[in-house]
Amino acid sequence: MIEKFDSESAPTAPLDSLSDNDRASTSVANVSGDSTDIEKNEDDAQVNASSAAVTEEDPHPVKGIKWWLLLVAIYSTTFLYGLDNTIVADVQGSILDRFGEIEKLSWIGTGFPLGSVAVILPFGFAYGKFDNKWVYIMSIIIFETGSAICGGAPTMDALIVGRAIAGVGGAGQYLGVLNLITRFTTLRERSHYMGMTGLTWGAGTILGPVIGGAFADSSATWRWAFYINLVILAVFAPIYFIWLPAIPFVPEETFIGKFLAMDWTGIVLSAGIYTTWVMALTFGGSTYPWNSGKEIALWVVFGVLLIAFCIQQYTCLFTDRKRRIFPAQFLKRRTLVLCFICTNCAATAFFVIVYYLPIYFQFVHNDTGLESAVRLLPVVICFVVLAILAGTTMPYAGYYFPFYIVAGILIAIGGGLMYTVDETTSTSAIYGYSVLIGLGSGSVMQAAYSIGPAKVIPVYEDIPPVIGFINVAQIGGVVHSLAISGVIFQNYAFRYVSAAVKDLHLSAEQIRGAIAGTNSAVFDTMTPEQQSLAIGGIVQAMQKVYILIATAGALCVVCGVLMRREKLFMESSAGGA
Repeated sequence: MIEKFDSESAPTAPLDSLSDNDRASTSVANVSGDSTDIEKNEDDAQVNASSAAVTEEDPHPVKGIKWWLLLVAIYSTTFLYGLDNTIVADVQGSILDRFGEIEKLSWIGTGFPLGSVAVILPFGFAYGKFDNKWVYIMSIIIFETGSAICGGAPTMDALIVGRAIAGVGGAGQYLGVLNLITRFTTLRERSHYMGMTGLTWGAGTILGPVIGGAFADSSATWRWAFYINLVILAVFAPIYFIWLPAIPFVPEETFIGKFLAMDWTGIVLSAGIYTTWVMALTFGGSTYPWNSGKEIALWVVFGVLLIAFCIQQYTCLFTDRKRRIFPAQFLKRRTLVLCFICTNCAATAFFVIVYYLPIYFQFVHNDTGLESAVRLLPVVICFVVLAILAGTTMPYAGYYFPFYIVAGILIAIGGGLMYTVDETTSTSAIYGYSVLIGLGSGSVMQAAYSIGPAKVIPVYEDIPPVIGFINVAQIGGVVHSLAISGVIFQNYAFRYVSAAVKDLHLSAEQIRGAIAGTNSAVFDTMTPEQQSLAIGGIVQAMQKVYILIATAGALCVVCGVLMRREKLFMESSAGGA
């Protein structure tokens, strides 16, 4: 029986949670042409391993209605993780009205994925060593803490800190769901339950802008876009404590021993790299001049941390190969590196369009937050639908490289067309251009989660690290794309708007206030002609941002062409034909 290459099937099963039955009944046959590296000669052992059908015991921790309520409670955290990825796309204007500080706008978007990407690999290690129940609950508590800080934030800085904390908890929640579902389901039924993980994440991603926009336009205000997380998880809290069983890993080791065994040097260096990178980009040209001492210092610190991290991981300083935080061994695998790059490109394309399309409609069409959120539905729905369809059709096609080539072409065309968008472009044309981006990015965003584990089997201990490797690409793509697009937009918008309204002799702070939104105090002082010129400058700055999408698409095409012309099969012989 063919097990689908969907987004959350085999790859979510860490080594410690794979039963002997799972290992004996799962196989991957890689048929490649002239390959000469480590990826060859796996077929015979894997086919032999899957030759005998096995019967698995029912791993469900509870039965009947309790089982379904437990699933709903678990899936709610995946839904909220998807929700928080996009919910700020349509509340940015309201937040800027409250706090101002346009130069920190991109931090609202990057703070959440930045917190996530900094802890993905440590959480992956934790789920393989500690009791999964309490790691998962701890993640929920961290997420709730961050959401509460965001909802009650008195300043922009507090809001950014809250977003980062929520991102840390969100990453733990997401990885926790993948591990728990793997643990609680049989091999035969697992793909269906994992498919629900993708659906709930996708539903949250779709509804994020709509829910955020609705709160921003209501008397509840944008703060309830974050408080809603507290309400939903409070409802399910008793289920996590009562029906979620303890899942201890490596019980022979003490908690202190497992805690100290983590690669803390690598964890700290990795978090510092991402933080200084985003700070250098976000502050450059807005808070600090590019040639200022503070800006140069940020780039120097980033470079030093990056070099130190590479040396520490290569030499396994203060750690060992199995415990080091970054699975550097995958950098020698061509397919995995190319999948990493393509996943990053897909995340870049999708999140750039999701964050900047609402800004366009709010400026050009004077949309409310909710109205501009509704305009995002075509691209987000196409993204989710294609992610599901690609996961369904890829195993039947066998070859995966065509998916990446076609996806890259769609993204590149969509990004190129968005570059032509100005104030006169029809709404239907913009829908069509953005949908191409959604189709392309959706078709490959999750594919590597299946391809990666298929490439490392039968070395089962490499399955957890390869999932973390791809997850870093996905969440890292969000961080990089929002940080880079933010600095592009802020710097070009400032330049173009300054030139457009130079006769007004506005200060730099007033010009940044105009960029903050059409309902800013500075914008209200302009004549209709001056407002039109300012909007034209802002739209022109957005065109520069869309170059990032076109570039990501082109890079994805190149990587697809360089991939192996091989056919991957995933089989399961447990209880089915």
